[in-house]
Amino acid sequence: MLHSKPVSPNSGNSIYTLAQSGTTKAKKGIQKPQLIVNGNGTDLTNTKALRGKAKRKTITQKMVLGLVDVSKTKKQHDRTKAYWNTYHCQNKVHTSNGKLYGTYCKNRFCTTCCANRKADIMNRYLPVIMQWEEPYFVTLTVKAIPARNLRKWLKDGMIRGFHQIIEKHKKRYQRGTGIKLMGIKSLECNFNPVKKTYNPHFHIVVPNKETAQILVDEWLYKWGKDHTIRCAQDKRKITNKEKVLIEIVKYGSKIFTEVDVNNKSYKKDVRNLHIAALNNIFGAMHGLRIFERFGFNLPSAPKEQNQHITTEYDKWEFNPNVSDWTNKETGEMLTGYTPTHQLTELLDNRIDRIGVNYFALPFFTFTVVNKSAVYFSYNSNKNSIRLASLAKGCERYAKSTALSSSLCAFTNAGGIVSGSYRSAKELL
Repeated sequence: MLHSKPVSPNSGNSIYTLAQSGTTKAKKGIQKPQLIVNGNGTDLTNTKALRGKAKRKTITQKMVLGLVDVSKTKKQHDRTKAYWNTYHCQNKVHTSNGKLYGTYCKNRFCTTCCANRKADIMNRYLPVIMQWEEPYFVTLTVKAIPARNLRKWLKDGMIRGFHQIIEKHKKRYQRGTGIKLMGIKSLECNFNPVKKTYNPHFHIVVPNKETAQILVDEWLYKWGKDHTIRCAQDKRKITNKEKVLIEIVKYGSKIFTEVDVNNKSYKKDVRNLHIAALNNIFGAMHGLRIFERFGFNLPSAPKEQNQHITTEYDKWEFNPNVSDWTNKETGEMLTGYTPTHQLTELLDNRIDRIGVNYFALPFFTFTVVNKSAVYFSYNSNKNSIRLASLAKGCERYAKSTALSSSLCAFTNAGGIVSGSYRSAKELL
């Protein structure tokens, strides 16, 4: 199947993607510099895996650009540097002998690196869980937390509290008065865009119901009614062990958030990407262990040093305009990936960078980002409403028929900065 996007600069004709045509050969008589490649690489015949990489790279770059803006505004220089590092992750890759190779940033907010980490954890921990006869899935959480308290609650509250529970029962087991608690847990935190609060929680897999019940009871006893409620804790028998492990090996936070997490009437495909909230979550989780085991050790396995040198390779560079890696010499596309309309609409129009200085008026909520830009959101039953920027010098008005709780932004000159509308034309 031919693709119309990649066009060779020499022939002017459409060509196959690399995933379809195989590794391209080095030009005859031209000796390339030596290249050191590490790891096993990604099989170029695995189109699904390649297009998954392209999708994750597309999402990550859009998300990280917003994170860079937010961290710069807050003068979080170390975080800005880390975000840029992730932006360039896998920007340049090489193909050789039917495999794809590249270097990784290994940051937890990089969806590409998280996918690699997920695969590694699955390979190491799934064999252990498969040996547990009746494993249980446990959720432990606390009441909603404001951003200013999130780091303290994660580090000094939840993580420390859970460790104390494990140590308490470890001593009981050693004295012969209790069972040994073991399992694997992951820390996750979600954002509530309506209440502007955060919901940190543990997802835990344990080998039996007794362990699950102990964890729930101890958690409720430790935090009491002031900080948690029984109905928010959960334990359930696992029927699909692999699926549950995939569930807990995630990114630490949902990248996309429902418009209203408590309103089930919203369509499931309606999502927003709240950049400032993600920045708060990533900052709060910095340096903390997101995934870990307790009560058991994994069998030791020697680390493989898979490295070799080659002079037969092709270079590719990611082009965000087409959401794919391209070969500058041939114009060829690496994967042939094309984002869906829903994903494109989300990344173009539903990224919320708001996060500072809120104040309200009867029908509007304004967020002052800087002297030249003001964000508006509104809640109104009317189908149409006129909005004007409070920023000095902005005299233009915008008429919108978008849904309530939508967002828009204007510069001093009245230009549109960003919005969560289906198209910018709705604001003209």
